[in-house]
Amino acid sequence: MVFAGLYPTGTTTHEELSTALEKLQLNDSSFEFETENSPALGFGYRCGFLGLLHREIVQERLEREFNLNIITTAPSVKYSVQLTDGRKIEIDSPAKLPEKNDYTLLEEPFMKVSIFCPQKHVGTIMKHLEPKRAQYKGLHYLSEQRVILDYEIPFSEMIVDFYDAIKLLTSGYASFDYEFLGFRESPLEKLEILINGDPVDALTIIVNRDSAYRKARDILLRFKKNIPRQLFEVALQAKIGGKIIARETVNPLRKDVLAKCYGGDISRKRKLLEKQKEGKKRMKTIGRVEIPQEAFLSILKSD
Repeated sequence: MVFAGLYPTGTTTHEELSTALEKLQLNDSSFEFETENSPALGFGYRCGFLGLLHREIVQERLEREFNLNIITTAPSVKYSVQLTDGRKIEIDSPAKLPEKNDYTLLEEPFMKVSIFCPQKHVGTIMKHLEPKRAQYKGLHYLSEQRVILDYEIPFSEMIVDFYDAIKLLTSGYASFDYEFLGFRESPLEKLEILINGDPVDALTIIVNRDSAYRKARDILLRFKKNIPRQLFEVALQAKIGGKIIARETVNPLRKDVLAKCYGGDISRKRKLLEKQKEGKKRMKTIGRVEIPQEAFLSILKSD
């Protein structure tokens, strides 16, 4: 299953979302949910879906049939964690991953994927799968023009844009089947996003260690484009463990405090600018950055 968080926003209350989810579950037994509390987004629900399409359908029904305003977090898969005390647990949210000193083994689900496509698109598909940690297992000819490509790939690499990319690269002439192989150990790290120094648990993701820096930079650049400018500077940071690995800054909107100060003493202008600077420092300390849905959805996009 694919998991994501649903949180009420705007005029929608937690009770209204709870009632709507219960009604949806009555005619969709494949959909599951449980209460979740996020320090950044408040009370919401951790929901399990059959895939991204299922998630989109549920979200659309909540918005259209129940007239709710909700924020959906980035999707994730289930991970298997071997704790230092010998217990083995499964987590459905990256934010639930224990500290590195508290576990000895982290495993992710792998899938066997068979891609049916025209022979002329084989090279394009293989090139597309290279950065997705896909392991090539073989090629079989169905005919002179059609082949089957066999791969083993982490499920986390499939839940975002995989189907759309395959269709786009082959002009709609490809299809694929997949089956669960099991959990396998991978070099994974928990990537946390901080906004003005505060970690936002709903933005936490688990990434491959080799691509962590590139992924962090990519996410921050997208966030920078989607977060509206404030009257104060907004610092966006990506952290792994206790180390900041990337940073971007959303520059503040600038009010011209000198507009009514024609000519006059330069020291007067300097005092006005210093006063504005101090005011923005205080505003930054107490200011709360509103994160739009587009910023959360930007994580869904592939690199």
